[in-house]
Amino acid sequence: MANKYIPLMLRHSATPRIEAFAVLAGLEAAVRGVLISVMPIVMYEAVQDAAVVSRVYFLVGLCSMVWGLMVPWATRFLPRRWMYSTGCGLYLIAMLLAAQGGPVAVPLALLCMALATATCFVCFNAYVLDYVARADLGRTQSLQMFYAATPWAVGPMLGVWLRDHGAALPFLLAAVCALLLLSAFWVLRLGNGKQIQRARGPAVNPLAYLGRFFRQPRLIAGWLFAVIRSCGWWVYVVYLPIFCIEAGLGDKVGGVALSISNALLFLTPVLLRLVHRTSVRRAVRGAQLLCAITFTAAGLLSAWPWIVVAGLMIGSTGLVMLDTAGGLPFMMSVKPSERVEMAAVYSSFRDVSGILTPGVAWLVLLAAPIAGVFVASGLGFATAWGIAGKLHPRLGVARPSRGGA
Repeated sequence: MANKYIPLMLRHSATPRIEAFAVLAGLEAAVRGVLISVMPIVMYEAVQDAAVVSRVYFLVGLCSMVWGLMVPWATRFLPRRWMYSTGCGLYLIAMLLAAQGGPVAVPLALLCMALATATCFVCFNAYVLDYVARADLGRTQSLQMFYAATPWAVGPMLGVWLRDHGAALPFLLAAVCALLLLSAFWVLRLGNGKQIQRARGPAVNPLAYLGRFFRQPRLIAGWLFAVIRSCGWWVYVVYLPIFCIEAGLGDKVGGVALSISNALLFLTPVLLRLVHRTSVRRAVRGAQLLCAITFTAAGLLSAWPWIVVAGLMIGSTGLVMLDTAGGLPFMMSVKPSERVEMAAVYSSFRDVSGILTPGVAWLVLLAAPIAGVFVASGLGFATAWGIAGKLHPRLGVARPSRGGA
């Protein structure tokens, strides 16, 4: 009887529906969306130096990358459902540390958040690859982004507003969302996936499957697109708010700009139809070219701060298109026997971008202002545009039936 009070999308079935994964994606977006505009500001206030902020993000990215690659190995001893739950627990620890504040607690909170994101992302993608047919991956990704659109659109602005009324309020709300994420996961009862079982022999070296990854060019290209796209978001999320503070625009402009840009996620179903009507290659290259132009122009026109903000907001439309289509070359090329391992490799794009972006920014800031980071990002997108030209021209285009008419 109690089951009838549970929303249909949360009811358990032998094969989880794609709406179940969209619910989880939306709830995790709520956790991260509230904090995405708050953490860079809190970090900057804690250390009072943009270069130090870059160093902290760089070290956190290193730790997160190693952790993410270890998750498949760890699931041989800790079932995947408990590994995902561990990720949710790390979110809660991060909220406690961030609410405490200070130059020690805030970096530790950032580290726990990065480990939590890596853990949940690896497990989540392994579940998707277990239960979603290859032909439905594009629709699944689009639906996930649609469900996450509201948290990503409202969260950044809400987080900044809450912080004005209480330093701990954004972290309290994020902790509540993390508890909801954990509860929804257990209600959905995804279990341990199709292929995860307790180890019966020696544990596999967590780096052994990297060789198989490097022998598959399409996987490498798809992963690189994800890395460069994520670097763009890093620049937009971390360095735009700092630029606004240093340019005298205040600490709210970055959060408002991010909320407006994230509202474009509501257009992902439309963008996905556009991808199917053209091709993945055209969509990805067009978005990368737009980002290359706008990010470079923002850096070169840094003397006019509002033009910088407007230019990066225009470039964010390209980032949203890359969120919609940029992961498809990778997801469509994964072999069924390598789901968990390649999910871990793919998830490393977050950590690599979390190392690459602050690392490059650290070097740039030694000789140039923050505007130089925008130019460096634009050059990265130009490089990705060149690589994307090697994708198959009909990748992602619906093929006509081969049956007789």
